[in-house]
Amino acid sequence: MEAHAEHAHHHRHEEVEVNPATWSDPKRYAWLLGIIVPLSPFIAWALVELTGFGGFWFLGPVLVFVAFPILDMVVGLDASNPPDSVLKFLEQDRYYRWCTYLFIPIQFGGLVLACAEWGSGDLGIVESIGLALTMGVVGGIAINTAHELGHKREAAEKWLSRVALAQTGYGHFFIEHNRGHHVRVATPEDPASSRLGESFWAFLPRTVSGSLRSAWEIETARLDRLGASHWTFRNDILGAWVMTVVLFAALAVAFGPIVLPYLVLQAVIGFSLLEVVNYLEHYGLLRERKEDGRYERCRPEHSWNSNNVASNVLLYHLQRHSDHHANPTRRYQALRHVEEAPQLPTGYAGMIVLAWFPPLWRRVMDRRLLAHYGGEATRANVHPRRRDQILERHA
Repeated sequence: MEAHAEHAHHHRHEEVEVNPATWSDPKRYAWLLGIIVPLSPFIAWALVELTGFGGFWFLGPVLVFVAFPILDMVVGLDASNPPDSVLKFLEQDRYYRWCTYLFIPIQFGGLVLACAEWGSGDLGIVESIGLALTMGVVGGIAINTAHELGHKREAAEKWLSRVALAQTGYGHFFIEHNRGHHVRVATPEDPASSRLGESFWAFLPRTVSGSLRSAWEIETARLDRLGASHWTFRNDILGAWVMTVVLFAALAVAFGPIVLPYLVLQAVIGFSLLEVVNYLEHYGLLRERKEDGRYERCRPEHSWNSNNVASNVLLYHLQRHSDHHANPTRRYQALRHVEEAPQLPTGYAGMIVLAWFPPLWRRVMDRRLLAHYGGEATRANVHPRRRDQILERHA
């Protein structure tokens, strides 16, 4: 009852026209905390220098998968939305763009630092792996930064998106996500939409291979329309991969070939972090087919959402995923909480850890998914290999 009254008050507040000149964003300076992750290799280096304890090279995963889930629980939720009358003003404020731009030079500065440490020979194998894990976390969060920039219309932001993706060698994400996932989201045809009964470990190879295949098909179809060869730098996938090859080659020349296995390791960790986020964003959700055979329009109830403040600040409001699918070019600071969207029990940071343990994931998420569909498992996007077993269990 109290929550209903708060929601009603919230809507009454939104109906009042607010002068942008008098409104202030309570999260305005919190978005700068998004650079904590790319700063983690620098912080780890300083702590190792101060203490001599090499365990600090593991700071990145500890920060994201231990500290942020705890912060999500401590800081709690924020379902408030900026008033409609300030949205245009809010999106035009270039301060928010610079918060994302700032991520990229720090990201690559950390990569250079990591290669210098790997190349120095001063780190043991465990410490080197710890640093690779930290850089993998940076690379994974960088894909989210690339996601924010890649949806924008400005050419400079699209280019920065591709630069951010170079560290993980996942440049094809720029194509498949924008022109594939957003078209087929919450359908069995989408390699980035996970299914009821599908573990993350089964989803990972399916989405990696499927997204790559989808991106290639999308891009070569575009080149075919232009009458251009597939094997040209006009192919945006090849251009993105060349960027990664040049980056890794330059780092190997500068710091020695010893850096290459660690660069590959951090890249795999980075894109796997993206894919576990994909796993939890649309788990089991399904758009219905209309009479003409096409899928219904993507609506808020086709994305899982979370209003946990800490993870939202870390991920530039990625957790307000329903509004993102409804308004892909809307900037992160203006994304809105949508009541109709199913809600995750905690923020993405904690949900990622849960996804690594399929029995725990199923215990927490399957009942939420079924409750969202009124107990009708047939309305969900069900893993085809386990369909009969799942439908019988939930009959």
